[in-house]
Amino acid sequence: MKPETTETVANAQEDRLLELVIEALEDLKAVDIRILDVRGLTSITDYMVIASGTSTRHVKSLADSVTRRTREAGFRALGVEGEQVAEWVLVDLGDVVVHVMIPGVREFYALEKLWSVGSEPRTGS
Repeated sequence: MKPETTETVANAQEDRLLELVIEALEDLKAVDIRILDVRGLTSITDYMVIASGTSTRHVKSLADSVTRRTREAGFRALGVEGEQVAEWVLVDLGDVVVHVMIPGVREFYALEKLWSVGSEPRTGS
């Protein structure tokens, strides 16, 4: 049995955080969940999760669900932006940044294309 290193523990926590985010989005029926591994592209975060809601109310509910689910598991959001208008809500969880958008905003900004140069984004579940 190999001893746990700090890196192994950090990776396990990051995996758990990503799992919680996906569960929270899936539970409230987020549309087209994509997971982008951006570790080699930026030092800001390791993963970006992009999902759509069907309305601004749905977008806000999805972001609230992510924040609540991760907080209950002991993770703290570093910031949440865009809740007032709720066309695009960003939840910064450090290692994972979550973008929840209405479809028109998502299509306009095309984050998947911007951050997926040379790789194909994964889907949730």
